[in-house]
Amino acid sequence: MKRVDLIRAIEASGCVLVRHGGRHDWYRNPVTGVSQPVPRHREVKEPLARRIIRMLTEESKEQRSDEGVSEDAEPGDAADSR
Repeated sequence: MKRVDLIRAIEASGCVLVRHGGRHDWYRNPVTGVSQPVPRHREVKEPLARRIIRMLTEESKEQRSDEGVSEDAEPGDAADSR
């Protein structure tokens, strides 16, 4: 995967550049607080690119689904199913 495409995918999910390291740039998801290094190569191997995207976006999806479950469930619903 081209590095430019990886950066676009990361930034589209709401992640921001934290800092430039020696050989990597660090991106952080402000919602989850997860940070990941992104190598500064023109090409990033597909498995690594997928892992970086998953690490930066997966937990925000989990948090959204957890919040959705708690908002949808009402205390009276459990009593009605008996």
